[in-house]
Amino acid sequence: MSVAAMLGLALAMMALAALPSSSVLLVVACSLRGGRRHGLAAALGIVIGDLLFVGLAIGGVAALAQAMGAVFIVVKVAAALLLLSVGLRLLLSSRAGHSQALPAAPGSLCTSAIAGLVVTLADVKAVVFYASLLPLFVDMQSVLPGDVLAIAAITVAAVGGVKLLYVLLAQRLVQGLPVIAKRGEAAAGVGLIAASGVLLLKD
Repeated sequence: MSVAAMLGLALAMMALAALPSSSVLLVVACSLRGGRRHGLAAALGIVIGDLLFVGLAIGGVAALAQAMGAVFIVVKVAAALLLLSVGLRLLLSSRAGHSQALPAAPGSLCTSAIAGLVVTLADVKAVVFYASLLPLFVDMQSVLPGDVLAIAAITVAAVGGVKLLYVLLAQRLVQGLPVIAKRGEAAAGVGLIAASGVLLLKD
């Protein structure tokens, strides 16, 4: 890969990672609810999911991912339930009228990471997007091991970097602006509940 191709791929991935989505809502919600560590754990799960999709795209098995059938339905329902659960907790917490810091999120850091992974894997069609995006920057007919490592590093840096920014912004909001943070917690909860419905309804 040329330097120009790597830069173009990184910018494209960063732009897409920054768009409002269920994964962004999950990272913000975990940060608001459980602090920076839970937000980072959710972001890690998201990055792992994206790396899996990139691997599928490079391997030329986009059709296999689309043909997952019943497995995809199970993953999608699990992701929707996770979003709904976190959203309800946030909404109920915001109405409880806490005046101090937000209570820690229930569950372990592993749970937050799994939530990020499952929410990402629920969008199995993302592998088709990656299969369409990568050929714009990489000659897929002659991908070298060095190219694979470069693409993986770009994915981690671009997607992980953007999600990290969301984690940092959410944490500062909680620390510096408790009233607005409480409203943000409620908004994130409503957003996650809505996202769970959209996830179930979309093809």
